[in-house]
Amino acid sequence: MSRFSLRTLWLPVAAVAAFLLLTWPVWRWLWSEWMTNDYYSHGVLIPPLALFLTVQRFRNDDSLTLRPVPLSAGGLVLLALTLAGFLWALQNLAYYLAAYAMVGMIAGMVWLLAGLPVLRKLLFPIGYLLLMVPLPFIDRYTLPLAMFTGVCSGQLVQFLGLDVTIVGNSVTLPNADLVIGAQCSGVNSLIALTALMVLAAYVLEGSLWSRIWLVVLAVPLALLGNILRVATLLFVARAWGADAAFTFYHDYSGILFFVAVLLLMAPITRLLRFGQLRYDVI
Repeated sequence: MSRFSLRTLWLPVAAVAAFLLLTWPVWRWLWSEWMTNDYYSHGVLIPPLALFLTVQRFRNDDSLTLRPVPLSAGGLVLLALTLAGFLWALQNLAYYLAAYAMVGMIAGMVWLLAGLPVLRKLLFPIGYLLLMVPLPFIDRYTLPLAMFTGVCSGQLVQFLGLDVTIVGNSVTLPNADLVIGAQCSGVNSLIALTALMVLAAYVLEGSLWSRIWLVVLAVPLALLGNILRVATLLFVARAWGADAAFTFYHDYSGILFFVAVLLLMAPITRLLRFGQLRYDVI
């Protein structure tokens, strides 16, 4: 039997078309969030990555085919439940909940049309889509993180000899008064780095505990990188003034420190005893 044929593909194609038509309002909301929400600007990369990983799974695993299989009752139940949740969330304009339910609908369709063994092998690409969904309560953590960053950065530069006074998220230098705002909280780096670490944990050979530790380390690495970035920003403000620090250095230093944190992944993966890339999944 041919691996790909019209008989094989018509039902999945019809299901995908119906799915996209039904979920179009949520995809439109996601696109708007990705384009305007700095914390989730990386979200636009998640669906293409998930699709790439899915295609590679089919290419590298001969047991994954699109041959017709009996429709699964478990898949039908999952699809029905997630569809009900999706419609409820959409009706109440809870788009982030609708997006989560939408990912569940994808899992339900795969289970229904291809069977549970295929769903198990595609569980990561499908689950990875959850990281594309902006959470509405992220903003409430930006100010506490900004204050934490301000205190840590201020104490670091004080230790290094810089004359600085810290009150909450306000930082006073001899030549400038600064406020460590939400844009300095490091939340955007934390979210993006977590998504990257999750992907790395999947594509690298390693034990379960190594994978868990790699993802967990995203939090301290992002916080440390952001603290060092703000500390250097204070030195720039002291040397060249607040305008130079915030109009030039602030915009570009985030990228540089994020790259520096990424470079740490090589020694970290060696320390956690990761092996080579898993060529069966990429």
